[in-house]
Amino acid sequence: MQLSNKVALVTGGSSGIGLAIAKALAQEGCRVAIAARDPEKLRHAAESYQGQPPLVWHACDVANRQAVDTLFRWLEKTLGPVDILVNSAGINIRRRTVAELDPADWDQVIAVNLSGAFYCIWAALPYMRTKGEGLIINISSISGKRALKYSGVAYCASKFGMTALGTCVGIEEWAHGIRVTNIYPGEVDTPILEQRPTPVPPERRAQMLKPEDVAACVLWVAKLPRHVLVPELVVTPLYQEYV
Repeated sequence: MQLSNKVALVTGGSSGIGLAIAKALAQEGCRVAIAARDPEKLRHAAESYQGQPPLVWHACDVANRQAVDTLFRWLEKTLGPVDILVNSAGINIRRRTVAELDPADWDQVIAVNLSGAFYCIWAALPYMRTKGEGLIINISSISGKRALKYSGVAYCASKFGMTALGTCVGIEEWAHGIRVTNIYPGEVDTPILEQRPTPVPPERRAQMLKPEDVAACVLWVAKLPRHVLVPELVVTPLYQEYV
């Protein structure tokens, strides 16, 4: 599928996987908007891309449904109705075991990682139904396929929820020409690693996936013909077993 002039929205777009995806889509000619909570980081992220068309940005906390509604209204006025939605916003916390987890931290992780994805999907669907086509890509995690101790109970629960969310929406919306893909990366060298309880050694980070690796997967899915669906895609570093 030709991506030139397609309107794409990437949440979590101020750094890491989200920013790499935004740049990859823009390089293919998409008109790309990035969203995240910090306007200063968003501005710097947009300015870091020197290609055409340029990245545009809008600060938004995806855990706030009203803010998400405002984001999509802004997007329609600025670039047009959304064609491609990439849910890449995600957080984790330091206190991860159920024994030490604060319920407020649980609420925050679920609000951003799961509810935020739902709010964005819910806001995007009317535009896509009107067009009779659309692509939603959820950047989940291998922790959304199997629970991992180092990821923590809240993060794993949020990503398992994203798995179900994307699968169910795909089943319901394919008749409107809307495709949904869940991507499950293994360990990726991104700023979220700073939230791990134990620092990650440099040699381990060097072996991890890079944000650009995940962006290449997104680009491959986005360029497939409209009659082709990839419901799930698992991508891991060479050292990390999936099963």
